[in-house]
Amino acid sequence: MNKFRLMFAAALLAASPLAFAVDSVSFEYGKSDSSNSSVKMYRLGMQWDWEKKLIEFGGWHIGGFWDVSLGYWDNKSPFQTAGYSTANLEEIGFTPTFRLQQNTISGISPYAELAVGFHFLSQTYVGAQRVFGSSFQFGDHVGAGVRFGDKGQYDIGYRYQHLSNGGLKQPNQGINFNQIRLQYHF
Repeated sequence: MNKFRLMFAAALLAASPLAFAVDSVSFEYGKSDSSNSSVKMYRLGMQWDWEKKLIEFGGWHIGGFWDVSLGYWDNKSPFQTAGYSTANLEEIGFTPTFRLQQNTISGISPYAELAVGFHFLSQTYVGAQRVFGSSFQFGDHVGAGVRFGDKGQYDIGYRYQHLSNGGLKQPNQGINFNQIRLQYHF
C-alpha cells in the first residue's frame, strides 16, 4: 500500500457517517525495542466509547472503546538485503480496548488498559530484520496513563505493544513497540 492509498483510506474513514459520532482521536509514536531493528511507528486513530461500565467497584470501573487506526512504520536500518529492499510499511488496525479508570474524571485521573486487536500490514516485512509471514497480525498491548483537563479531555499514556501473526504462518518474528500516546476526548 503506497502513501496515496493510505491517505485515501484515511479520508474515506474520516468521511464515513460513523466518523461524526467519534468520541476521541489519538496520535501514537513508538519505537521497536529490538537491538537489531530501529523501526519507528506513527499512528493516527479514532475511538468510540462503549458507554458501558462492565464492572464497577470502589469508585472505579472497567469499560472500554473501539479503536480504528492508520499507521506508518519507518525503518532506518542500514541492513537491507535482496528481496527486502523496502524499509517502510503502512498498517490499518482495529482494536477493542479494555480500560480500568475512575468513575468521575476530574483533575488528574489515572487509568490502565489491556487490548488485543487486528492489524493488516501493507507488506510482510519491514527491512531485512523483521519478516512477519503474513499481512494479518494480532496486536496486543498493555498501557497506563492519565486523563486531565476541565472535562478530562486530554489523555497521555504509555503502551507496550506486541504484534505477530500468532503462529498462523511462518516466519513469525513479530515486533514489539514502546509507545507514547496522546488522545483528545470530545
